[in-house]
Amino acid sequence: MAQMRLNKMIADAGITSRRGADELIESGRVSINGITIREMGSKCDPERDKVMVDGETIARTLSKSYLALHKPKGVLSTMFDPEGRPSLDDFIDLRKERLFHVGRLDKDSEGLILLTNDGDLTFRATHPSFGLEKTYIIEFDGALPTGVDKVLLKGVELEDGMGRVLTFKKLSPRWIEVSIHEGRYHIIRRLMEAVGVDVLRLIRTKFGPISLGDTPEGRWRDLNDTELMNLRKALDI
Repeated sequence: MAQMRLNKMIADAGITSRRGADELIESGRVSINGITIREMGSKCDPERDKVMVDGETIARTLSKSYLALHKPKGVLSTMFDPEGRPSLDDFIDLRKERLFHVGRLDKDSEGLILLTNDGDLTFRATHPSFGLEKTYIIEFDGALPTGVDKVLLKGVELEDGMGRVLTFKKLSPRWIEVSIHEGRYHIIRRLMEAVGVDVLRLIRTKFGPISLGDTPEGRWRDLNDTELMNLRKALDI
């Protein structure tokens, strides 16, 4: 078989995304035939070479899985927490394949998070250049500041640059819906704080073309063929 980039091999094994694989390589946790590899862009032969991550031999996973999980509040967006705190793996422990999360939700946020062992899809879905739109509903305390919708749509200066929402809709006296394409740290919460909106609950309802729908809290479902086709189309795969 032809040579393959090492980060793609690691991603195809369901270990992490390509970006995460690069971090593993850079930190000296990957070896090929017993030799530690730290050079970005390194290649391997997945049929002949023995590739190891943290001392464990890995192999490409040709069968791909795509799940939509309704993450509850208080759960970390990680597949394992060494301190024993609730993590995503607690909800998919019956799945035999190794999965990883596509993007994150902060611990206190709820809603849709995708899980897969498709490294290429994860790489594209989390890359800023594709800018997948993500939709959230927000329960807030008190009254909305006057003109807050116009301010958020125009943009707010944060400590790490300008941030803005793509859409803003008032759903009820206590709930609003916003969408955004960014993935910066706590971006929604920081935007709301900047304009004086006191967030009580933050729930992601859509990730690109995928909707949370009626998936119960703490449960997951496989994406159907139409959802997967729409997601691939949005990511130009």
